[in-house]
Amino acid sequence: MLSFVINIFRFAKAILKGIRKDDEFKFLCFFLMFLLIGSTFFYSQTEHWSVIDSLYFSVMTMATVGYGDFVPTTDLGKMFTIIYTFLSIGTFVAFTAKIVRLILDDGKHKRFFGKDKQND
Repeated sequence: MLSFVINIFRFAKAILKGIRKDDEFKFLCFFLMFLLIGSTFFYSQTEHWSVIDSLYFSVMTMATVGYGDFVPTTDLGKMFTIIYTFLSIGTFVAFTAKIVRLILDDGKHKRFFGKDKQND
């Protein structure tokens, strides 16, 4: 349980650092939120799903989980999902890679400066 809390803390710290200091990360966050909000609205209007069901389907599609419990039934919904899938998976992978890079860079920074302080 403790390791889970530590990892959540590191994840939140990396997100805050990225939002404050990294323009690419800010764009990825904005585009990810834009995709999620847009797709949630689209599915709730077109497929007549609840907002929670629409968001759930959007996140599961973005993360390539695809449980299959929700499936677009309209032709417009299917066409939108094809386009949404290509955009969202790429964005999600880039966002995840950026967070990992921020966490790893933070760890390298601490190790580098930690050793310098011990040598002084």
